[in-house]
Amino acid sequence: MTTTERPPVEESRAAGVALMLGSALANQAGAATGALAFPVVGPAGVVAVRQWVAGALLLAVGRPRLRSFTARQWRPVLALAAVFGTMNLTLYTAIDRIGLGLAVTLEFLGPLAVALAGSRRKPDLACALAAAGAVVVLARPRPTTDYAGIGLALLAAACWAGYILLNRTVGRRLPGVQGTAAAACASGLAYIPIGVLAFAHHPPTTAALGQALAAGVLSSAVPLLVDLLALRRVPAAFFGIFMSVNPVLAALVGLVVLHQHLDPLAWAAIAVIVAANAAVAGRRHRPQGG
Repeated sequence: MTTTERPPVEESRAAGVALMLGSALANQAGAATGALAFPVVGPAGVVAVRQWVAGALLLAVGRPRLRSFTARQWRPVLALAAVFGTMNLTLYTAIDRIGLGLAVTLEFLGPLAVALAGSRRKPDLACALAAAGAVVVLARPRPTTDYAGIGLALLAAACWAGYILLNRTVGRRLPGVQGTAAAACASGLAYIPIGVLAFAHHPPTTAALGQALAAGVLSSAVPLLVDLLALRRVPAAFFGIFMSVNPVLAALVGLVVLHQHLDPLAWAAIAVIVAANAAVAGRRHRPQGG
């Protein structure tokens, strides 16, 4: 055995990190690609295509036995479908108004709020205060401040928090990913009239449809499949911490693809929110001492 050989565990961890990075980049690249179609079909048109892609993908993967669902199981599934559709529409509309980096950063307050809920620990309180201060910095009053865009991003954050909580309920009441698949299908069906209306008012071009479809594949199909592979190679706690890199990647992708520039203060606020997310995620999964 040579000294240059790495143990299988280290190789698996490295592969997991590469997969997570690829998933995160695909997610943000998908959002940026979808944003390129906004001038033609608008955020609603892009989200409709994304919901259709997600619904078709999860239907194929989850194969939910819809006829066997009880009323008790359908209630959280339909609520999850509503939250899922609202989350993506508000996020994409916010991206159209305030840019990819800011919108995704504010949306990440959703999982942070879920992680902080009920906590009385001083480090978690400090993280919450730091994140709140960063939001104030991001939304600081200026003549060009788009308060509607900020509000939509915060609504997307609230939806993400609801999405996490509802997924837990659905997971307890239905086996595997059947509940999530059923919710994605229901959301996709609900977006059929929305998509038809959006395309009637904003006739799509071939390029715009291709961009919207790419957004659906990159932001739905790729993360779903790649994250499953990554979770086989890295601990769930590490996966949760690594997710916090998404706002930084969103800002970088927004800069490169959409030419959306952020000032140094905004970058600092994004860094604070990312650090708060990572710190809270790390403490939540840290084993408690005796």
